[in-house]
Amino acid sequence: MTSTTPPASTPPTSPQPTSIPVLRRILIYGGWVALAIAGVGSVIGYVVDGGTGVLSALIGTVMSVAFMGITAGSILLANRVAGSESAIGGFFGIIMGGWLLKFVVFLVLLVVLQDREWIQPMVLFLCIIAGVIGSLVVDAVVVMKSRMSYTSDVILPPAPVDD
Repeated sequence: MTSTTPPASTPPTSPQPTSIPVLRRILIYGGWVALAIAGVGSVIGYVVDGGTGVLSALIGTVMSVAFMGITAGSILLANRVAGSESAIGGFFGIIMGGWLLKFVVFLVLLVVLQDREWIQPMVLFLCIIAGVIGSLVVDAVVVMKSRMSYTSDVILPPAPVDD
């Protein structure tokens, strides 16, 4: 009797980087956190300063969601652009560009919203801080619960077949 060994098979390749599902979950959970911040912030804002407080809470929530979205969106875009080793500079350029965009937008909004009578600054500030902390918690929880290998998207060569 002779035993036959099955031919070595190559591992299945994924058409997308393994970080894409993680980033999508971050965006989805971040949206839920933003809804919670908008709700709680609007109630607190109404108690503090009526309609002005509600508007401030909503603006602060939108700002934090926009910044979270720019981060995840830039990484998703960079994953799509960087398909080869020669495009790795583009990957990091997109990521750094996203961070720079967030910084510039934050400074512009800070100047535009400064000293406006229809803004309650403390409610705005606290909603932005809640959004940042909520985003960090979502990132940590999603990454901790993701099931990614340490080698990520590396494809190993097939093992040699012994005769």
